[in-house]
Amino acid sequence: MKPLILVTNDDGVNARGIRALIESMRPLGDVLVVAPDGPRSAQSSALTVTTPLRVKKLEEEDGLVVYQCNGTPADSVKLAINRIAHRRPDLVVSGINHGTNSSISVIYSGTMGAAMEGCVSDIPSIGFSLCSYDPNADFTQAMQYATKIAQKTLNQGLPRAVCLNVNIPVVPYIKGIKICRQSDGYWSEEFLRREDPSGRSYYWLTGQFINAEPVSDDTDEWALEHDFVSIVPVKVDMTAYEYLKLFSSWEEKTKVNSIEK
Repeated sequence: MKPLILVTNDDGVNARGIRALIESMRPLGDVLVVAPDGPRSAQSSALTVTTPLRVKKLEEEDGLVVYQCNGTPADSVKLAINRIAHRRPDLVVSGINHGTNSSISVIYSGTMGAAMEGCVSDIPSIGFSLCSYDPNADFTQAMQYATKIAQKTLNQGLPRAVCLNVNIPVVPYIKGIKICRQSDGYWSEEFLRREDPSGRSYYWLTGQFINAEPVSDDTDEWALEHDFVSIVPVKVDMTAYEYLKLFSSWEEKTKVNSIEK
């Protein structure tokens, strides 16, 4: 039986990136697509809990079925696993995102939120992102690396509760793949203030990414800057184990006074 590969994204089911990812996965197995019906960027692992979810089948052919969902990327993965897939997927892939999800962006990313949802369900999962916001970006090299990395994952599996955050640079020649740690960085955020025709204020989020360790050569930001595909293993368990002992002095036990009858 061919592997069943679940494909989703946060740019919407009609985005060029997800079409590139679908074509990348088709040589590897049967493809089930369940993706948002429109852009859902920066949704992280958000779930829809106040309105009903609806899905619509858009196309079906041998080895490929495509659905759209009115929910988030994480909703799409949950629905696919629990209701839509006729069997448990062997792999979840998300993307290919328009724009990087390296460094701190991983915590905001709907692309990675979907991958984390697959990971929570104990399915090997990967988020793919292309370091370009150009609507006409060339996905050719990204597709090649998506196929290669997905094939390795199908062959070797991933540790439990670990998924992969893959970012692909846009350069004439990619030098290879680097296994990296997440760079220490942050967004210097600003809000542009404007007024609508009624004179009421509204704000647009903007900002600039700051790499806090630009010379460290073991990070995803360094790899991308030096024309490598970066792969960061990401954990579901966010416990800072190395600091448990540091906070152990905070522990206390409530004293229960005996009550005499």
